[in-house]
Amino acid sequence: MRACVPSIGALLLAACAGYAPSNVHTGDSADAVSKSMGAPTARYTLPQGGTRLEFARGPYGKHTYMVDLDAQGRVIAWHQVLTEPNFESVREGWSQNDLLMKLGSPSDRRSGGRQGGEVWSYRYDAVFCQWFQVSVKGGRVSDTGYGPDPMCDVSRNTS
Repeated sequence: MRACVPSIGALLLAACAGYAPSNVHTGDSADAVSKSMGAPTARYTLPQGGTRLEFARGPYGKHTYMVDLDAQGRVIAWHQVLTEPNFESVREGWSQNDLLMKLGSPSDRRSGGRQGGEVWSYRYDAVFCQWFQVSVKGGRVSDTGYGPDPMCDVSRNTS
């Protein structure tokens, strides 16, 4: 059993090293990005050519990293997209694909909402325990807002 402890520690450190793209640099290949961060959770085609790789750190994670590659498959930029400025840029009428390109895969999807369709919820680092929610109906954004994250409801989680 004692021989397993160093191995487990090494695995945990390796897993943490790939959480954020801190080892990803402009000009790196897509293969280098995957070696550093693991397999992307989604791929999107950029309007100007090239590809956006999504690395969602969830479902309870509060970060999603997008790595943009040029047409030759080389890194041109990366950024963490689950931020209030990005949420504020989401507009009614956006397509589901526009939303995915901007924010990536949601932490949670549920049927219903005020107007039918689905509600997509995104966890993120916030002062208060809240998440950003988007109503999607007919493949289009119909409403957005912030709500309490049920993960933080102490009364429900302690019963």
